[in-house]
Amino acid sequence: MSDTPFGFGLPPEEPENGDEGKKKDPAGGGQGSGGQGGNPFGANPFGFGGLPGMGGPGGADNPFAAMFGSLNPNDLGAAFQQLGQMLSYEGGPVNWDMAKQIARQVVAQGTADGTKDASVGPAEKAAVEEAVRLADLWLDGVTSLPSGASTAVAWSRAEWVEATLPAWQQLVDPVAERVGAAMGDVLPEEMQAMAGPLIGMMRSMGGAMFGQQIGQAVGALAGEVVGSTDVGLPLGPAGRAALLPLNVEAFGKDLGVPSDEVRLYLALREAAHQRLFAHVPWLRAHLFGAVEGYARGIKVDTSKLEEAVGQLDPTHPEQLQEALQQGMFQPEDTPEQKAALARLETALALVEGWVDAVVHEAAKSRLTSADALRETLRRRRASGGPAEQTFATLIGLELRPRRLRDAARLWASLTDARGVDGRDGLWEHPDMLPTATDLDDPDGFVHREHLDFSELDKMLGEAAKGDPGKGDAEDGDDKA
Repeated sequence: MSDTPFGFGLPPEEPENGDEGKKKDPAGGGQGSGGQGGNPFGANPFGFGGLPGMGGPGGADNPFAAMFGSLNPNDLGAAFQQLGQMLSYEGGPVNWDMAKQIARQVVAQGTADGTKDASVGPAEKAAVEEAVRLADLWLDGVTSLPSGASTAVAWSRAEWVEATLPAWQQLVDPVAERVGAAMGDVLPEEMQAMAGPLIGMMRSMGGAMFGQQIGQAVGALAGEVVGSTDVGLPLGPAGRAALLPLNVEAFGKDLGVPSDEVRLYLALREAAHQRLFAHVPWLRAHLFGAVEGYARGIKVDTSKLEEAVGQLDPTHPEQLQEALQQGMFQPEDTPEQKAALARLETALALVEGWVDAVVHEAAKSRLTSADALRETLRRRRASGGPAEQTFATLIGLELRPRRLRDAARLWASLTDARGVDGRDGLWEHPDMLPTATDLDDPDGFVHREHLDFSELDKMLGEAAKGDPGKGDAEDGDDKA
């Protein structure tokens, strides 16, 4: 788990006036920690410089100077605009418009190495399309699952943000919903009617806080991912195999491997993921359902939240965000919570292990660098790469396939024992897949008599079709 399990810490910041900004009081701005900047308004998460009582310049004599510090007119207009967005927001638990806006701002600033986002040119698009086409051709010989990519696309970082936000929304909203409900429930019932406007404002500001943090995280992640499946989940639109040429180049920069081999190997992984998610119809719902099941176990310590709200100074709205970092949200240690986590970790390991195995089979005789690239990606994935760390920051859940190597060995053994069709046939039904226990004893699973659920599914389908007719007949008898 991350130290701030739900990631609602202060957004990273940049000084407003170069070196002068670094000399400011920490409460009013300065160089923050935690990654790239993205908040031009200093440390206050709501986009202001100094607030009354925060020790800003001129706080005692000039409240407007204290509130807006040394903001220039452009920053002042942006501050009012952001405040208006926060207080007028009436949507779900996360202000996703704000999240997208901030993510794009972070992307526009570039990565720590100074690389700026840029539109993808025709040559890069053609290279990605050719790599995915060739990858699909190679995969045809090592898996019975047909191609799942109807199109191959080359995305800029900003395009990746736009394309993946719907998936982030599905993953993060359940967590934010629980937190937002708890924020409204801390007041006694008899006071809630009286405090309606305040509660509404708190929820609007809470949605903005979540939006800011998610925007920061997703924007930073856009500078590091190489495709749409880096976290083991289908974040992009179905049927689109996507690579980010700028990030692919950065990934292979220090590996000593020709850039076309790096691109092709990553295209193999992207295309393999697409096959799995396209032709195993229950898999996406299974993975997202496990994430949601984990989120349902989040326990909000209402006593700490009540204390935070009771001590909240309206002139210090950042106190609420600071309180959100103090361990109020903890995963509930229940059998259901553990089962959801185990189910997700096992499913991720099986997905990543299958992709690892089929990609290696396709690449080992064709790419001289296949072994080196495989090991690099295994370490990046299993040790918690940028994608996994960002997800842990967002909802407190590590998408780390801890048993990737065990799963890859099991899938390879299944290929030897049952052939490609026998191996891939296990994806027909979730109950046919190996379990965490099977990863401990792969030989036992490989040679075990496997069950065929096709007849059971057929019987259940026929029974389901027969029920409505049966009910109509019974209704007719009653009417007669």
